[in-house]
Amino acid sequence: MVNCQGRFEWARLYAAPSERLKRSAPESESCLYEVKKKMTYAVIETGGKQYRVTEGDVIYVEKLGAEAEQSVTFDKVLAVVSDGKATVGKPLVEGAAVTGTVLKNGRARKIIVFKMRPKKNYRRKQGHRQPYSKVRIDKISV
Repeated sequence: MVNCQGRFEWARLYAAPSERLKRSAPESESCLYEVKKKMTYAVIETGGKQYRVTEGDVIYVEKLGAEAEQSVTFDKVLAVVSDGKATVGKPLVEGAAVTGTVLKNGRARKIIVFKMRPKKNYRRKQGHRQPYSKVRIDKISV
């Protein structure tokens, strides 16, 4: 549990259920509500996956056709939550866009694909490194 000042309160987690009820104060709930109310985020789709992003986030997505330090725009915005109001698209939110900057393009760690059929002398070993793009989200516009 995190209180309004951002401190983690271990005592609340390990207290008896009756103690938890005594310690919870209504002002802490209103504080948490205000933090949630100010949060702006969007759900975007890229590379066949969906990502929940806020401004300033750094995400790893499937490789984009952009060089490092180049700006990219994600037009497939599925939902936007801003100032406590949620806008959900059917299937996309019209006029919404998320812009970001490609920080770098790279390849993930190698995984080994090993196929084997027992008692048939069949073994195939293959490695794979998935390419990715590291993107910093700059702006969410509706």
